[in-house]
Amino acid sequence: MAGGRFIPVVVGVGDIKNKSSKVEDAIEPLQLMLQATSVAIKDTGLSLSTAKKLQSSIDSVSVVNTWTWSYDDLPGLLSEKLGITPSHKVLSIHAGSSPAKLFDEAARRISLGESKVAVVTGGEALASLGACAAAGKLPPPGWTKTSESGRALSLSDITGQGRRNLGTTHSVGLPIHVYPLYENAFRAHRNQTLQENDKESARLYANFAKVAEQNPLAWNYGQLAATEETIQTVSKKNRMICYPYPLLMNAFNNVNLAGTCLLTSTEYARELGIPENRWIYPLGGAGTDDSEYFWERPNFYSSPALSRSLDAGLEISGLTKDDIDIFDFYSCFPIIPKLACHHLGLSITNPPKPITLLGGLTSFGGAGNNYSMHAITEMVRKLRKGPALHGLILANGGVVTHQHVICLSSKPRNHHSPYPAKNPLPALTTDWQVPPIEAQAHGEAIIETYTVEFHRDGSPLRGYIVGRLKENGHRFLANHADQNTLLQLSSGVKEQIGRAGWVRTAEDGRNLFTFDDKGGKL
Repeated sequence: MAGGRFIPVVVGVGDIKNKSSKVEDAIEPLQLMLQATSVAIKDTGLSLSTAKKLQSSIDSVSVVNTWTWSYDDLPGLLSEKLGITPSHKVLSIHAGSSPAKLFDEAARRISLGESKVAVVTGGEALASLGACAAAGKLPPPGWTKTSESGRALSLSDITGQGRRNLGTTHSVGLPIHVYPLYENAFRAHRNQTLQENDKESARLYANFAKVAEQNPLAWNYGQLAATEETIQTVSKKNRMICYPYPLLMNAFNNVNLAGTCLLTSTEYARELGIPENRWIYPLGGAGTDDSEYFWERPNFYSSPALSRSLDAGLEISGLTKDDIDIFDFYSCFPIIPKLACHHLGLSITNPPKPITLLGGLTSFGGAGNNYSMHAITEMVRKLRKGPALHGLILANGGVVTHQHVICLSSKPRNHHSPYPAKNPLPALTTDWQVPPIEAQAHGEAIIETYTVEFHRDGSPLRGYIVGRLKENGHRFLANHADQNTLLQLSSGVKEQIGRAGWVRTAEDGRNLFTFDDKGGKL
């Protein structure tokens, strides 16, 4: 014990990958999580009888919400299958930050004596679901039926895009839209050319692909890693999704993956006889959110939530960035590891220490909300092997919205101090200035950031502009007003941020932005 409190440790981790795309091999998320939990229990190194005692002692079940399938009570179903009646059961929100947040909270409960053994798990079977849908086998044979007929979730369920707001009025707000808005703004903020930025992103993701190439759990394992040239070159197989990100810079979510972490106290681990060389110590965690609505952010070249989560996660763990031997930065799109590297002063394309253990959501596989669970399990394995002592995981969710950082170590906290009693950060960052928002904008304007969505055939579909009115600096959202403006925005040869134009409100309520001088027509 430390300071009258228990010391939490990770004693078992497990991962499952079901690579088959056959309908008869489709395994639902619930079963994948159970398999991963079984692997985690076995990973403790205990005998069969003692492992059963450990399993019966599980009193906390935390589950990362799954994109694949809608369950009535997923934590309850898992508990029933495990033969336990935990006093604590929780299902996360839909956010990629959830694995780190649930892990942090589980470690805290163990420290406070509120839990003896905790399971943190999550899983997806989107590849199997897609195969079953293509074969007309929905619901898939044998999958759990629920009050909602076991329906698969739509992206609007997950992102909240079904709610009418300023974003939906302009058909903008999905991850494929918002992360490019940040990438473009970050590029302009650093005075990069478009070509320099594309090359940087491609090199970053080529480095990540090399990591996934060596990871047996990666969805792309066994395939040659995509090269920098392949990732950067737009082609039929690598079509542009939303500028500046072609397909190979977007998260790939059609995977069947599950992961589980098993935590207890050093006291109970010692009582059970779990070897100390299996123990990895959670040191601390911190997380906060930026505004749910991306247009209510202070700017688009930084994230207060991301920066503060990194700083607070390190501080509360008693570490500095120089103490960290291994990082794993969430990487649904290149912008998140870029923002993390930039804040910590690390090179983006040639960092002195690893910044991914998995290889990113393009090459490892998106795993829905659960990607960072696999980062935790892999971090545990790396720290057990040494020589690395300390690791940091940044988990990101939403549209640069939810952030949570955790630090792990092969050694206890400094001076054996107790695990932090609370998250040091507020639930939401609010202490920054946001320009007034003009729902209906009219007049001369400047582009603050932008992106263009493309058709499958490679032609531009729609422009999305975040702009500022010249008259008062107020912010607005807009779509392109005409084909000429759309073509200029999508050209990829000239910086569009900072360019002037005009905005007006159409009859359907959308703001429309143009580079063409409309004179009095505005």
